Amino acid sequence: MEQHYKLFRVRELADNDEDFIAALAAAFLEEVPVDAERLKKAVADGDYFNAYQAAHKMKPTVDLFELGVLDTLIEVQDWGKFEKQDVDVSSQLEIVISAVDKATEEIKSDFNL
Repeated sequence: MEQHYKLFRVRELADNDEDFIAALAAAFLEEVPVDAERLKKAVADGDYFNAYQAAHKMKPTVDLFELGVLDTLIEVQDWGKFEKQDVDVSSQLEIVISAVDKATEEIKSDFNL
């Protein structure tokens, strides 16, 4: 439990309300993997706008669950925001996607979702 994510800030936000914590975990599972797929597609397609939008939307949740890749996600976000055509963010993207995938599987297991 809590190997690829941390609940410290989630518990603090939820004031240790276990039902609210479970609801936040469910929201993570509903939103973040979908946004991560959107981000992957946008980067692959060179779609700066959608890459920026997806990364920007993911930031608060990635930060709240402390996936440890916020700075890397911001690099991908900035690639899209500033349309950095001369920069390859594929390695940063892979780090973010890997962290999301691991946290997703662990949250599913930990919360029986």
